[in-house]
Amino acid sequence: MPYHVGFTTKPTPMFKKLLALLGKKAPPPAAAPQGEPPSGPIAPYAREDLNLVYNLLFCDDASLFKSGDDVTRALFSEEAEPKIVRAIADDADEESRVRVLAYNWLHDKLQPVPPKETLGVVVEVALEEGLDVLAAYADGTARYINHTGKVSVYESHPPEIAAQARELVKAAKGMVKTPVAGIRQRHLPPAGGQVRATALASDGLYVNQGPFAAMASAPHTVPVMQAAQKLLDLIVAQGRGDGRP
Repeated sequence: MPYHVGFTTKPTPMFKKLLALLGKKAPPPAAAPQGEPPSGPIAPYAREDLNLVYNLLFCDDASLFKSGDDVTRALFSEEAEPKIVRAIADDADEESRVRVLAYNWLHDKLQPVPPKETLGVVVEVALEEGLDVLAAYADGTARYINHTGKVSVYESHPPEIAAQARELVKAAKGMVKTPVAGIRQRHLPPAGGQVRATALASDGLYVNQGPFAAMASAPHTVPVMQAAQKLLDLIVAQGRGDGRP
């Protein structure tokens, strides 16, 4: 069942509001962010709990996921075996974020991983008031962090949100098919009216970033932006409780 943590009934329209921040000049093309990755924890919010939710979205810090269940023991114990971890990574019925963790483990242990299998996507929008973040995974789960600090989490239900979460992941496959190889380290969150889409794949992160107009027109990111808006509309409707997008 889904659960909500203080979800606002009037969340910021994370994409539409960016239009007011754009000038009339032609925007630069969407591109991967430049510069050195951060040296410490990424903390875009003033609250530690929100920063934890945010960093969990990207599945690149295994220490945040440690628990006592059988799967995480197989992944994080000192006796973890590549054969077992690979079985977890390749299991289509396993939680998508756990599969990303497993692929990361295999990569870190210099084990081969299949290329470009897309398991999730995270869309970040830098508003004047703060950062809005929408995440979707191949197993139909979704998370939304509003810049106000309101969080909404869906665990494969309701079905329309689960279906659209999967559509958003499918849309991100166009980003992953590019010749560029996946990266392993994230950059600081976008700022200044920028939008960033990060696809979580078996062989790393695939990142596109730019102003809203650029992201909404670049061939690899148009489907992502459209699918993300549809998912956000469903989440907003669910938060209102009226079922309308």
